[in-house]
Amino acid sequence: MSIFQIKQRSSGAVLWTGSADDERTALDAMAREAGYRDFSALPDTLRASGLDAKRLDLIS
Repeated sequence: MSIFQIKQRSSGAVLWTGSADDERTALDAMAREAGYRDFSALPDTLRASGLDAKRLDLIS
């Protein structure tokens, strides 16, 4: 698993940070934490505003 951070493109606000296998799984996890079934269940306005899911490379 990797650590992902999801940001809203328009504002740069961090919406979620956590571990996931890939970008799609990270988007689904963010949506579930917000109370939705998965990413596709998010309101169209939120998905349309654009989200960036970035894998964070953490070096110890």
